[in-house]
Amino acid sequence: MTSVQQVNPRVREIRAPTSLQSQAARITQQITQGAKKPFKKVINVSSGDPHRAGMAPISFVRQVLAVCLYPELLKEKSLPLDVRKRAQRLLEACAGGSVGSYSITSRGAPHVQKSVTEFIMRRDDGVSSHPEDIIISTGSQKTLSLVLHLMANGAGKTQTGVLTPVPCPHTLPSLMDMTGVKLVPYQLIEEGGWAVDLEELHRALKTARGHCEPRAIYISNPGNPTGHVQDRRTIEKVIHFAATEGLVLLAEEVYQDSVFGQDKEFISYKQVLFDMGKKYAEKVELISFHSLSTACMGECGLRGGYMEVINMDPAVNNHLRNMQATSSPPVLSQLALEVMVNPPRPGELSYKKYAQEILHTQTTLAQNAQRAYEFLNGLPGINCQPAMAGVFLYPRLHLPLQMIEEAKMLGVKADVLYCQKLLEEEGVCLGAGCENGQDDQNCHVRICVLAPPAALDEVLARFHLFHLRLLHRFP
Repeated sequence: MTSVQQVNPRVREIRAPTSLQSQAARITQQITQGAKKPFKKVINVSSGDPHRAGMAPISFVRQVLAVCLYPELLKEKSLPLDVRKRAQRLLEACAGGSVGSYSITSRGAPHVQKSVTEFIMRRDDGVSSHPEDIIISTGSQKTLSLVLHLMANGAGKTQTGVLTPVPCPHTLPSLMDMTGVKLVPYQLIEEGGWAVDLEELHRALKTARGHCEPRAIYISNPGNPTGHVQDRRTIEKVIHFAATEGLVLLAEEVYQDSVFGQDKEFISYKQVLFDMGKKYAEKVELISFHSLSTACMGECGLRGGYMEVINMDPAVNNHLRNMQATSSPPVLSQLALEVMVNPPRPGELSYKKYAQEILHTQTTLAQNAQRAYEFLNGLPGINCQPAMAGVFLYPRLHLPLQMIEEAKMLGVKADVLYCQKLLEEEGVCLGAGCENGQDDQNCHVRICVLAPPAALDEVLARFHLFHLRLLHRFP
């Protein structure tokens, strides 16, 4: 295992913004103990955690899980009949009829795997999916970790490399470091709404060869944290690139339920791959990831997800399953995953309420994203690309030179210093762009906009006061 001393200095810098979370916790504790602050509480909008931001959970999910945890509720007539029937079926699929038993298999309960494959086939217009290709785990990060551990090999020029977008999900750089994989950055095009550029992919690959051995390309679609949605033509180009260069495609598709951009739709990499014909459908190695941490479900704390493994050597597939065998996924998160991929259908008792709650979440997200986008672009020294999906906006900061120099003297990134000051003065916790792989020349912040409208209004009001005060302080 990599020691603390061996960790790449760049990765230590990326990890440093976790101090923002510690700072937020410290300020919250101070307020609890009676300290006087210009705000009543800290509002944390740094991560894609809708429930922490104040969004309500989906009733059907919580009702089913409640009955599974306490089967006496199967007799509770105040709960909808379809809730109790679903819980009964899920309990019957559990070993011993209890969520307290170990998972039946290390890859996940067969009943849940089957529901996942049916979801994928509905989503991808009938493209086949098979339970043996589904591996369930404690979230998409865990499943990705299994893959990276398996791919990790060599050192120096022979070290496994993975082409990774910049900006990327903020947990990704540390994960790659811990698994011994070299991050090979490719820049997304900010002026194009954070689009993938094929020339940039070729540049990144050419630059990497001779320094490491690139074996995979990581794609986030819809983009995390950019909110960009790739169209079919772009996906085809990326698949062709991966096929030509012999790269494994790692497709993170967690925010597929949250596309709100006009004339935009989510198309999975698997669907496009199979639409491209046998030359690609039977050749390109693809692993796609999904989890409970979606915009609509938002069940981040349950830690559940799956990956679908396509065109991998059977020995590799078996090895992945064996790696997972040491840590069976929690039963409760598997049951929540089953409910996510198999929601109430039209005509069922819970459908109307479920549909209303999903629509409320999607409408809130779309309206919040538009309002925050307009607000941010109305502030001097900030410009923001419009998001099409996901839960984040990712604005760019054009900071005063004096503040950049102050950050250098303090030994922190300029965007981290900005976030620290905002947190201390106004009690708003944002994510610093350097967590997402951005360099010193590109200061960005990450804002989760999936929150109750009143909470977002409070965030924007405090942000406005702080930013104008900062510009006055550093003219």
